[in-house]
Amino acid sequence: MKLNRLPLLAAIAGMTLYGCGDGSESASSAPAAESATPAAAEQPMDPARQEAQAPSAPTTTMSFAEYEHDFGNMNEGDVVTHTFTFTNTGSEPLVISKCKGSCGCTVPEWPKDPIAPGATGNIEVKFNSKGKKNAQTKRVTIDANTDPAQTILTIKAQVSPNPMMAK
Repeated sequence: MKLNRLPLLAAIAGMTLYGCGDGSESASSAPAAESATPAAAEQPMDPARQEAQAPSAPTTTMSFAEYEHDFGNMNEGDVVTHTFTFTNTGSEPLVISKCKGSCGCTVPEWPKDPIAPGATGNIEVKFNSKGKKNAQTKRVTIDANTDPAQTILTIKAQVSPNPMMAK
């Protein structure tokens, strides 16, 4: 019979410890306090989260002369380049934080310095067709202090297979 009392005593002791407190916290305020504490603890340790929660920096707008370029027909293995020209059409300096191609064959180069309002800049996109065949569509995603935060550029090409590259 003592074995049957042991779980009961453990349960009573657990409830007594859990229920200890001065009674100043209501049941509805405890979860809010608990949920706020972990978030506060995470912020100093996660710079990306801090940046996302920080007051937003001034945004601007950018406009491109063209958002898509078609290289037309080309041979597999050809490397081609196109320059996209843009204008900062907003009232704040334009800062491009990242420019990324959709695959390793598409490599963008962009200005690292801020672009003043009304000024223009260029993004040069290099496409290497080695190992690419037939219709190709690649994207370049630009992250900047713009609204919207991302801008997409597209390049296209019709790549003729090179029989020498198949070997």
